[in-house]
Amino acid sequence: MPRFGVLGPLTIESPSGRRTTPRGDHQRALLAVLLLNANSPVPVDALVETLWPETPPKSYASNLHTYVSRLRARFAGLEIERDPHGYRLVVERGDLDLLSFREAAAAGKAAARAGDPAAAAGHYRRALAEWRGPVLSGLHVPRLDADVARLESERLAAFEDCVDAELSDGRHAELTGELQAMITEHPLRERLAAQLMIALHRAGRQADSLAVHRDLRATLVEELGVEPGAEVRRVHAAVLRGEDPVPAVKPAPVFPICQLPPDIADLAGREDEIAELSGLLGDGAGVPVAVITGQPGAGKSTLAVSTAHRLRRSFPDGQLFVPLAGASTPRDLATVLGDLLRALGVTGPAIPDDVEARAAVYRGRLADRRVLVVLDDAASPDQVRALLPGTPGSAVLITSRRRLSGLAGAERLALAPLSGAEALALLARLAGRDRVGAEPANAERIAKACGNLPLALRIAGSRLAMRPGLALGKLAGKLEDEVSRLDELQVSDLQVRGSIALSYQALSPAARRAFRLIGRSRTLDLPAWAVSALVDDSADEGADEAIDELVEASLLEATGLDPTGEQRFRVHDLVRVFATELGRELETRAERVATVAKVSDAVLCLADTAARRLPRTVPMPLSDHDVPVQPLAGELVERLLRDPGTWFSVERANLVAAVSSLCAVGWLRKALRILERLSAYLYLHSHYTDMRTAYETLRDAAREAGDRHIVVIAEANLAVLQHVRGEYERAVEGYRECSRELAELGDLATRAWVETNLAHSLVGLGRAGESLHAATQARELSTVEDSGTHARRAESAALHRLGKISEALEIDRRILVQARESGDERQLGVALQGLSWSLMLDGCPAEALETIEESVRVLRRTTAKSALAKSLRTQGAILAGAGRRAGAVKAYENARRLAGALEERPRELSCTRAIAASWIGDGRADRAIPVLRRCLDEFRAMGGKPATGLTLHVLRRAYEAVGETKAAEAAGEEAKRLEVPHDANASTLVRLLLSLTEPAPA
Repeated sequence: MPRFGVLGPLTIESPSGRRTTPRGDHQRALLAVLLLNANSPVPVDALVETLWPETPPKSYASNLHTYVSRLRARFAGLEIERDPHGYRLVVERGDLDLLSFREAAAAGKAAARAGDPAAAAGHYRRALAEWRGPVLSGLHVPRLDADVARLESERLAAFEDCVDAELSDGRHAELTGELQAMITEHPLRERLAAQLMIALHRAGRQADSLAVHRDLRATLVEELGVEPGAEVRRVHAAVLRGEDPVPAVKPAPVFPICQLPPDIADLAGREDEIAELSGLLGDGAGVPVAVITGQPGAGKSTLAVSTAHRLRRSFPDGQLFVPLAGASTPRDLATVLGDLLRALGVTGPAIPDDVEARAAVYRGRLADRRVLVVLDDAASPDQVRALLPGTPGSAVLITSRRRLSGLAGAERLALAPLSGAEALALLARLAGRDRVGAEPANAERIAKACGNLPLALRIAGSRLAMRPGLALGKLAGKLEDEVSRLDELQVSDLQVRGSIALSYQALSPAARRAFRLIGRSRTLDLPAWAVSALVDDSADEGADEAIDELVEASLLEATGLDPTGEQRFRVHDLVRVFATELGRELETRAERVATVAKVSDAVLCLADTAARRLPRTVPMPLSDHDVPVQPLAGELVERLLRDPGTWFSVERANLVAAVSSLCAVGWLRKALRILERLSAYLYLHSHYTDMRTAYETLRDAAREAGDRHIVVIAEANLAVLQHVRGEYERAVEGYRECSRELAELGDLATRAWVETNLAHSLVGLGRAGESLHAATQARELSTVEDSGTHARRAESAALHRLGKISEALEIDRRILVQARESGDERQLGVALQGLSWSLMLDGCPAEALETIEESVRVLRRTTAKSALAKSLRTQGAILAGAGRRAGAVKAYENARRLAGALEERPRELSCTRAIAASWIGDGRADRAIPVLRRCLDEFRAMGGKPATGLTLHVLRRAYEAVGETKAAEAAGEEAKRLEVPHDANASTLVRLLLSLTEPAPA
């Protein structure tokens, strides 16, 4: 809603602060008369007389409606209502300066009647501040002359009332100049003259006071032929006698009072928090109480003071600031109340001895006033309750490291660390924008090491400001060392360690122990089961109470329930570092190791159970060695793992971090076991980046420790990730090296999987003979059914490319029988896909189509998206062979979408190639050519000869369609050179893809 102004030039101010006025005299006059009569109907006759004072046009009604419509259209939020009597402009009091003026003036009168001249003067000054000049200056509307004159009289009366209040309040010295200026404008105004005489007399200027009387009398006699009135004569007589013409000056009142510390100049961010607190405290209902809670150093006091300063106009009677020292030595309540009563004008024997009596007097002094009470660093609800005002109008803003859960009716704002942008802004204000701008990456490192905590950032920024030559990168390096981080975060009397220590020292012994135990976890986002595993101990029956105490003290943050229904907790990084320091000082190494072992055992057992409930898609074995007994209760395990995929998704980041932490302390075998189980989820959902990062971390740690076996297993898994992205040459090289190493180490089970993966990679490179040899060797090495089945699938793929379709078909039929017996839908869907393609190559397209459609239906019911993408691609090829072009393209598009989301580039490219082939048949070969060229380049880079040859065949057909004969011949010749004799797979795919390039039948 815009804000309107008539007390001066006619203005409309938008919420952004832009001022405008209506176009045209008629629109300005119409708006002016509606505003002067705001919220009251103005008759049409009066509006017509305003707009056309002489003779209105015949179409005046239509014209008036047009002007109203234009005003509504021009100014968003302008509300002009039509009623039977005319038009009414609806406006809130705060949106029109005239209404704001009258409201403030009325408040001034009420305060004066109540005997509070200071408050009255404040209201009057607020009212007068709304005036920017003469009413509607620059706009002359004869019909409004009387209204304008009336308003000028109201202004003058408000000024005179304001002067009376300020004279009663003893503020005469600053009034003389203002009164003299007003007398110059209104030389016949006797009340002004009397007020000026009083002000001059009180200022010790008796002669000047008498001169004012002399000048007024001369003017009145000369111009009006009358003597001054009784009030002026009374004041004149008192001045002649040297007496004060009004009662003696009263002592300066207590209200308004402001005890707030200075507002901080470099506050960064927190605008949303300030807005939220302002809304809570300014709602006007009862006595609103807001509590800012948060960990040490979060900036609670800074936020409270800044909010209080912004709310000063909402609490005109004042702002009290009460430091309660709750984090160190909580102040005695009687002392606090005594200080408050003295500040509120209660002195000496009037201050009772009893605490409750003092609280009653305190509430009485604040009764019916609008005061904001800021209680900083409260220790407990008891310390706060006696300091709450008793009547509506006032509000209370509290800061505390504790949540003050026992304080009924309070609204709580949990203050989080700054955002990344806010942290950098604060650092720039402290250390210099140019300096931070020159090293943005290092500035981000500093902010991250500080955990975006305002106190830590202020210390870091102050250190940089004190040492202009200190490079941001050097300070960042020091802060990133956890051992010395808290040593670096101190300057002058500011230190992070000391701030956290105050909260720690206030804890009970059980909560202190729990705090130190939680500090041993490298994870910042903790589930309740992990906290329980850390803290629970048969010797400590108060674990739950200790955790609750940490949450209440803001050293542990409860962040809500995760999708498994488990409560989550968060520990700020600097708080964790402090807890780790304490643990090193107060606990033995054996105690620390035992605690970490217990938690990591729980992690491994949960991951093991969850992984075994997921489909095993990652082509590597899952070892049963080194899995401990589950330390958590069976009922808890079942609840957490009701949906194992959900549990993995919730704990994914924590498990990746756990692998890194275990590697750092040398627990490589446990790190491997957790990662093997996590991979079941990561591979299933194509989170390849997490897999690669974790296995690289494990490999590097194992190399440093000299653990050759773990190095090989990590390398084999990294080769799997190269394979799935189509890096066939690198994958083959990696698999061969790992196979040799595993043979030397005697790990036949893992070697069987590696040889199978090698076979699949060799197929991608077009080396079918080598692939069959590797697959056969893998089958012979297999000791478990899973790896044997995987090897037989590789055999089938190799046999396809060697033209031995009947042998492949027999293998696929056996695999399907086993899959149906297993009852595993993912295995069934994969087996159906393999069989369908063998059937297609064997010349049974109808049976192939029926089989692949069953595969797609089955896999859609599972989470095996990669397998579904493969089946959809096969479905597309078989449908193309059946002449069902639209269905084929749709299947390829669905497969490509899935493969793209899973980052399976070879499959995504093969689907793209098929879709481009269909464009040729649609007459869009010119569009297909650049797409096919990109596919060709990527297949060549991968080393996939069969895929390259297939793409060249389709590209040849595209060139032929656009008449590029030479290019078509070159593509065809290269495709022939890449052809492998007896490769039934390639020859069938060429036929099916080229069928898509044919024009669709009419």
